[in-house]
Amino acid sequence: MDALGIADGARVADLGAGGGYFTIRLARRVGPNGRVYAEDVQDEMLGSIRRRIEREQLTNVETVKGTFDDPTLPDGLDAVLIVDTFNAFERPITVLQRVRESLKPGGRVGIIEYTKEGHGPGPAMEERIDPDVVIRAARAAGLQLAKRETFLRYQYMLVFEKP
Repeated sequence: MDALGIADGARVADLGAGGGYFTIRLARRVGPNGRVYAEDVQDEMLGSIRRRIEREQLTNVETVKGTFDDPTLPDGLDAVLIVDTFNAFERPITVLQRVRESLKPGGRVGIIEYTKEGHGPGPAMEERIDPDVVIRAARAAGLQLAKRETFLRYQYMLVFEKP
């Protein structure tokens, strides 16, 4: 979240939110004046997130049903976080174009995926995405690489900006 500059009052999306692990943390980070859009393609995951935000008594989270080609995010986002989801995109350039369209100028996208180096947890090695593949797709979608983060042991984080 620090790498994306997510602060109090920000409008952010958790794309491919799954069970909401990052959604909850993002909601706490942006506070009551911010907004988190938890997007997923699976109704079961969205239901899980709704139960979690109710249990946590969070009022700043909205669940969003997307498709594999269109995350259907609102405009004016400060940041979008995509964790362990890029490898599931059927048309990654199309998805990243939609993400870029939802960002305000200077908005950031953080993409975290498992490395092909070493072992550790995560998907099988042949299912992992090389960071250069992600970078090429993001550039084709109109995003600029801002930085590569190396603080994760088994994963990499790429941060992109909307020009």
